[in-house]
Amino acid sequence: MIYTNYLTSKLAEEERNKANIWVLAMEDLNNFDEESSQYCDFTLHTEILKANTTIPVIVVNDRGGIDFHVNFRDTSTVALQREVEKMKEDGVEPLQGFAYSIYYKESSLLRLLRFFPFVQLVLIAAFIGFGYMGFNSARRAEQNRVWVGMAKETAHQLGTPISAIVAWIEHLRMIREPDGEVQEVLGELRNDVNRLELIADRFSKIGSAPKLEAINIYEELEQCRNYMQRRASRKVAFEFPAPDSLPKMVQINPHLFDWVVENLLRNALDAMEGVGQISAEVYEDKDFVYVDISDTGKGIPANKFKTVFQPGYTTKKRGWGLGLSLAKRIIEEYHSGKIFVKRSDEGKGTTFTIQLPKA
Repeated sequence: MIYTNYLTSKLAEEERNKANIWVLAMEDLNNFDEESSQYCDFTLHTEILKANTTIPVIVVNDRGGIDFHVNFRDTSTVALQREVEKMKEDGVEPLQGFAYSIYYKESSLLRLLRFFPFVQLVLIAAFIGFGYMGFNSARRAEQNRVWVGMAKETAHQLGTPISAIVAWIEHLRMIREPDGEVQEVLGELRNDVNRLELIADRFSKIGSAPKLEAINIYEELEQCRNYMQRRASRKVAFEFPAPDSLPKMVQINPHLFDWVVENLLRNALDAMEGVGQISAEVYEDKDFVYVDISDTGKGIPANKFKTVFQPGYTTKKRGWGLGLSLAKRIIEEYHSGKIFVKRSDEGKGTTFTIQLPKA
């Protein structure tokens, strides 16, 4: 850009010198009378005048009239007068000749060259922008591979002990068949093992395109409520819409969607420390169904509404900070929806909104 500015200044200086030579040629021609001009050769003067094919020039006489012009597209008197007025307003100093003034503008090449540094800046900015986008895309792709690898490895590692636990449950069921109390405990243990199998299945689905189904959102929320309410304190009230409400169908993968809702409910229970209320509200517009999940917990500061979805962010002593990050990935990448903090007041509670496409 510095070199371009240098070239521009040199070209502007050269054009001014050419304009001065052009003025001298005009002045010489005007100084000759008819008698003396018969013995003079004006070839050089006329060649100088004809050589100017780029610099726009207007010759104005002492009465303000235009005597001559060259290299203007619009040659009407009004347009030329407008050009003279504009040059005067821009502070252009005319070249003075004998009984006339000569106004000239920069050539189109020089004007384009003056804009070239801005073009360079735009190109450099575009190059940096595309470079950043490419780097960011590669970084996100690497993160995705890490997420997928961790999830699938977790599912694989869970598989072996789960299978062993199932075998031991069945063994105990057979050897203690007469004992009703033991059978009841084994039944609950089997339910928890089924839950572990479901969690392993959820992890195994990360990174692969999940199968979406048309599901009634009320029924799915009711299943999540039943599961979490049995594991919550009795001092926590759950206010969810009735499962027999007028169905609202959404395209979801039930296992992954349940994971998201349960994560929100678990965070709500932690925020309320075992006392409070968790509520859910469902509403819709033309294209989407919305699920608001609210709690009466500690709340989230306004400047953390987006931060809570970043990997590693947690307020728990033993938390990994992956729950909401995974929830966002599941809703946005696998369900083409959105999840965000709708509102939150510190000390009063928080509302998360899940937006899902209609089935």
